Amino acid sequence: MNNLPNLDPNHTSGLDRRSFLVSSAAAGGGFMLGFHIPAGQAATATDAEVNAWIVINADDSVLIRVAHSEMGQGSMTALAMLVAEELDCDWSKVRTEFVDPRLNITRNKVYGGMATVGSRAVRTSHEYLRKAGASARQMLVSAAAQRWNVPAGECQAAASVITHAASNRKLGYGAVAQAAAKLSPPKDVALKDPSSWKIAGKSTMRLDIAEKVMGKPIYAIDVALPDMLHAAIAQSPVFGGKLKSYDEAAIKNRKGVHSVVPLANAVAVVGESYWHAQRALKAMPIAWDDGANGKVTSTEIAAFLTGGLNDSGDVPVARNDGDVKAALAGAAKVIEAEYRVPFLSHAAMEPMNCTVRFTEGGLEVWAPTQNAEAILSAAARASGIEPTKIVVHLTYSGGGFGRRGGAAPGDYVDQAVLIAKAVGRPVKMVWSREEDIQHDFYRPISSIKFAAGLDAEGNPVAWNTRVAGQSILSTANPAGIKNNMDAGFLICFTDNPYDVKNIKVDYAMRNTHVPVGYWRSVNHSQNGYFRECFFDEIARAAGQDPYEYRRKLLKNAPKQLAVLDAVAKKARWGEPLPPGHFHGIAQVDGYGSYVAAVAEISMNADGSPRVHRVTTAVDCGYVVNPDSVETQLQGAVVWALSAALYGEITIKNGRVEQGNFDNYRMLLMAQMPEVDVVQIPSGGFWGGIGEPGAPPVGPAVANAMLAATGIPVRSLPIIKRSTTSV
Repeated sequence: MNNLPNLDPNHTSGLDRRSFLVSSAAAGGGFMLGFHIPAGQAATATDAEVNAWIVINADDSVLIRVAHSEMGQGSMTALAMLVAEELDCDWSKVRTEFVDPRLNITRNKVYGGMATVGSRAVRTSHEYLRKAGASARQMLVSAAAQRWNVPAGECQAAASVITHAASNRKLGYGAVAQAAAKLSPPKDVALKDPSSWKIAGKSTMRLDIAEKVMGKPIYAIDVALPDMLHAAIAQSPVFGGKLKSYDEAAIKNRKGVHSVVPLANAVAVVGESYWHAQRALKAMPIAWDDGANGKVTSTEIAAFLTGGLNDSGDVPVARNDGDVKAALAGAAKVIEAEYRVPFLSHAAMEPMNCTVRFTEGGLEVWAPTQNAEAILSAAARASGIEPTKIVVHLTYSGGGFGRRGGAAPGDYVDQAVLIAKAVGRPVKMVWSREEDIQHDFYRPISSIKFAAGLDAEGNPVAWNTRVAGQSILSTANPAGIKNNMDAGFLICFTDNPYDVKNIKVDYAMRNTHVPVGYWRSVNHSQNGYFRECFFDEIARAAGQDPYEYRRKLLKNAPKQLAVLDAVAKKARWGEPLPPGHFHGIAQVDGYGSYVAAVAEISMNADGSPRVHRVTTAVDCGYVVNPDSVETQLQGAVVWALSAALYGEITIKNGRVEQGNFDNYRMLLMAQMPEVDVVQIPSGGFWGGIGEPGAPPVGPAVANAMLAATGIPVRSLPIIKRSTTSV
């Protein structure tokens, strides 16, 4: 058995903030792979970088730099559309490249934050991207006017052509791009009114579709380098556990095995192919030190949360309107309920992987990520190399859903860097599906206790909410915890839009050894389910239609009411359904947008639902690409139904029991319902779209089941639902 060297993936390199931020010249050309990565190349001598976002070539082609990640959600296209709209260029001549995160360092963060999380890609960058396009257009017009010796105000730009109408002269953007690049950018520019948009606001095929349809290898997991080795890794099955020992002698003579690299809580086998490495890893005896968490079970965790629901101590209060206690005491009817949801995995189709190559004095990294700057930071930390000497090659990501940009976005990068450093050759490390599911940063477990009071007419007079669950911020950003309160964990309740005069919301934080992180729609995912399902219980107790009851209580929330009305109209709420079919409705706003959903279901003989149709309505303010909005909402239906029907991570002996799609199930193609999407963009604000489509879907299905059976669905997944009746 081997003694373990001190290779801790959490070590620091001693880099201080000043070293990290030190400026250096942008990198030149890099190693060219045998396939196209849409990161593109640096501007050539015939190109003109008009500003940090825009490079224009002599043939009028336009390169637009994208600082956010593309995971299939359409950010690359939408962001380019915003720039192109104000640039007023020929869209057919636009291509894109990802921003090298080193460039963001050397250019004083001109590209802003590069994290693609929280549905923020468009809504937090639209203004400066539009200004970049408008500024470049004005510089191009000025350059053309100077060549013609005419006032710039007499010139117009459209579709990559500048025209001087009085003399009928025209110039393409490429003809004046070099001169424009030498001009000082305007101090301020006027942006177009969205009503005049010609590129933005129109349904547009995503720029990444053609390559993906043709099957070009453009994901990190496809990277191939000369002299590259492959690594398979096993991590401590118990969170917080350590590697105790391993028997390298048992596999060292196997064909294709190069070496074994131990880490503090993992061990990797490196081989000539992933197949060689993975088979040897499975054959190698490994002993783990489980630590203090080796006997923890889901039953114990559930009891821990229940203790939080019943805690009579000093529990932090997040909202306290009126006098809930008195209102409940005087209510004509009181409705009480407890709801529960489990841990959930991200289970992105492309598992965690990273390719690393050390160069003379530097490092190259290929990794799927939602945060290129975090990958750069992780690589610098693990290697001890200054960030300005590290090249992060961004690729498309095969899903993200928060896992590649959340609580610990660089854990897999740390591992790959340390392995490559140990073997002295380029290494591609790939997690198996089991490692990916069993070493995630999960959607938190949560439980909730409700009490609502109704007056004699069925109007709600009080709503009390106690939440018990695991805080993401407690590990992702401990400084964000104020007075033992994770404010994000209470979203949907602290901003509850329903008109109830007496509302109280408090929170019993119950953290476990299971790592948690940001999961698509984060706390809206469980809290939207809790709130909207309990609302239907209240409506049922009041003897009122759940749609009409919502309408009455949303009188002070016009945006929520508008999407509710739109989805009810599209789904034909209240009209006769086929025999045995039932409707459920829900609305949840979040990430700056407003979404409502109606689910149409029937009940199978085993008590599970068959979802026939999901109708969703959305108001995200301004819409850049309506086609992407529709596909994002369709994808949200698949995501939300998989979670509501099947999603559950359970713990036994400190370990995750699930390990692949046989026991962590996803919605099958044959189960996919028809999806109708209604877009009612009201303008005036910029909402997100990647996350807000998911939260209302699960409760809409659960509420349809309540309509069908009279039994509320108070726990998820639905396949293990409670049969407690009211």
